[in-house]
Amino acid sequence: MIATLLTVIGTGLLYIFAIRFVNENNAKTWLSGYNTMSKAEQEKFDLTGYLVFIKSFFYNLGLYGTFIFFIFYFLTDLQFAVWVWIAVQLLPLPFLIYKGNQFKNKK
Repeated sequence: MIATLLTVIGTGLLYIFAIRFVNENNAKTWLSGYNTMSKAEQEKFDLTGYLVFIKSFFYNLGLYGTFIFFIFYFLTDLQFAVWVWIAVQLLPLPFLIYKGNQFKNKK
């Protein structure tokens, strides 16, 4: 049980703190997909807008994912709370992919 709680809290904190360190200067190293683009593709990519979106996305995912887990943990049981937490982590990923693709060719 303690391992599950630490995993949920640790994942939320990892999302929140890791995204705080990514900026335009180190995006070539830290942003998967951006670091494999050619120089021409990187110049077309709206990096500033994408960073604003992705920082907001992962901050909300870390904060609300942890919050929702603890709500369900106290209202139901641990197993159901874990399944809800997994769903909360996975369901927004198609939106991340869809929205992230909109920043291509914006400059």
